Amino acid sequence: MKSIAALQAVVTATPFDGEPSDAELNAIEQELPLILAEVDLLDAQIMTLDRPITELDERRIRRARNRVLAARRGLANRAGIALAGA
Repeated sequence: MKSIAALQAVVTATPFDGEPSDAELNAIEQELPLILAEVDLLDAQIMTLDRPITELDERRIRRARNRVLAARRGLANRAGIALAGA
């Protein structure tokens, strides 16, 4: 029978300090326009949950969806440029 004590030391060797690393913060900063656009879309959708959707609501949701798509496209293009330059 194998002992798992040696494996446990590897798992607990680096304690979690609770702070994001610089790489994680940079990734969040790169994705921030998409995150904000998705929050705006969610807000627009939440506003219509308890009432009938008006023409203004439809426009607000459509514009928010377009902002999400534009942010996704921009993020994908930046990722493509980073991959092409690597």
